[in-house]
Amino acid sequence: MGVRVLVVEDHRVLADDIADGLRDNGFAVDVAYDGASGIEKSILIRYDVVVLDRDLPGVHGDAVCATVVAGGSGARVLMLTAAAAVEDRVAGLELGADDYLPKPFAFAELVARVRTLSRRTPAAPPVLARGDLVIDRARRRASRRGGALALTKKELSILELLVAADGAVVSAEALLDGAWGEDIDPFSNTVSVTLSRLRRKLGSPDPIETVIGEGYRLP
Repeated sequence: MGVRVLVVEDHRVLADDIADGLRDNGFAVDVAYDGASGIEKSILIRYDVVVLDRDLPGVHGDAVCATVVAGGSGARVLMLTAAAAVEDRVAGLELGADDYLPKPFAFAELVARVRTLSRRTPAAPPVLARGDLVIDRARRRASRRGGALALTKKELSILELLVAADGAVVSAEALLDGAWGEDIDPFSNTVSVTLSRLRRKLGSPDPIETVIGEGYRLP
């Protein structure tokens, strides 16, 4: 099944250009020219990725993002905005957006980010389980021994990748790419730091096994 993308952008020429370019790259694309239409389409149709202008008039992009995230479809949100300040980026990500791209942007980068996000979109089965760990992909929730886990989005993404691997070893590079995307520094300690926090929240006994020189797995 192909990747389905919703573009929500009030500048019609830009919206159509983005849609046409994504279609040329093999994506199935729908367009909404305002926030209300974007919300309606996101409710009626299951999308893998939503490319969303944050600065929409009327129904603001923040409201669209919140609706998409709350809807539990698993659609990933790539937020676009002319505001390049760090505060704007943080605010968008705290709403539940998965990635952020300031305008103006290189179209090749937009395509690369949409493709990366589409690889992270939850697919069947909607619920993953391994041992006493359960992940509800649709609701973006995780539990252990029946108790809810208060995980950040990145911690949940890492745990989801490990559970989905079904006992296979997942390299740190694969976790980095799957949870953060390809533009992050591959030599950073982001994975190890996030894994340490995740392990503390999972409690004892530690279900994550470190395979020296290879990565991590859930035996």
